[in-house]
Amino acid sequence: MSAISPVRPHGYALVRAGRGSFLVHRRATAVALALTVLLAGACLAYLCLGMPDTSPGEVLKVLLGQPSPAEFAVGTARLPRMTVGLLAGAAFGVAGALIQTVARNPLASPDVIGVSQGAGALTVGAMTFGITSYSTLPYLSVAGGLLAAGLVYAFAWRGGLQAARFVLIGIGFAVALRSVTHLFLTKGDYLVAQQAKVWLTGSLGARGWDEAAPLAWTLLAALPAICWAARAQRTVSLDDATATALGVRLNRTRLGLAGLGVVLASVATGAAGPVDFVALLAPQIARRMTRTAQIPLLGSALLGAFIVVTADLLGRKLLEPTQLPVGVLTAAVGAPYLIWLIARGRTGGKA
Repeated sequence: MSAISPVRPHGYALVRAGRGSFLVHRRATAVALALTVLLAGACLAYLCLGMPDTSPGEVLKVLLGQPSPAEFAVGTARLPRMTVGLLAGAAFGVAGALIQTVARNPLASPDVIGVSQGAGALTVGAMTFGITSYSTLPYLSVAGGLLAAGLVYAFAWRGGLQAARFVLIGIGFAVALRSVTHLFLTKGDYLVAQQAKVWLTGSLGARGWDEAAPLAWTLLAALPAICWAARAQRTVSLDDATATALGVRLNRTRLGLAGLGVVLASVATGAAGPVDFVALLAPQIARRMTRTAQIPLLGSALLGAFIVVTADLLGRKLLEPTQLPVGVLTAAVGAPYLIWLIARGRTGGKA
């Protein structure tokens, strides 16, 4: 009697690993591989281009720890800054994917609903009172982001979490917290205020291993939770009645996903500043590329990292020797996309 072969959903492949097996979405896997290649190319270009330009061979020597005249330009100036951009972009991408999944709304990214503004307000307030250590600021950003998210969640909760109310209340808190930030800027020391203004634009300038380390450890510690989130997305995407009938504790799952997204966005904000629209752009583009029912977390992370690294590279090269903050370029792309999303919603999905 022949064995019954398992039924596979359309678009999935069955991968066997020892005695176990699991399903892999073909298109999502292909997109992830393509994004990995693009990201590797962007990283190589980032390390090669600058003042002065460096050949790929010299970059390879530096990465392998061999003596090279490009050691300072590549190993000291560019590599730590690029690492912060990679980690922050990946964190923003995953954070945006999780929060958009919970809210079921493409507008619900951390920089739109007040999370980034909460992180920024507390961080700028600390800088105003003399706390300027980049090893301390990420933890203050997490506290500010969590506080802002908690307030938005509390005000939006009415026996459930309705997506439109959540986004509108988040936008209101974002405006209020931005005003608080500007108040701190007017009351603080002039030099500190200038430093805070650069940080608020989202800049990787002067970032190094001290900023990369907390972000890397946070992402590493959050990896099991991110793997859980990838599975939990499937149940959260169902309608409430179906999920409840399947025994899913929907409110707890949503709270866990949102909390994880807030932590990732807040830590990334503390390391790189509030780099606007990365958390908005990356998940939606990744979903359109993969055509999956859920927003792909891996694709969102890779795309977020690619956006930040590429934007910072362009910021260094476009007006060289003047450097543009990475947040200026991401906002130049993200703001029109946000307007398009709103217009698309008002026209019933017709862009």
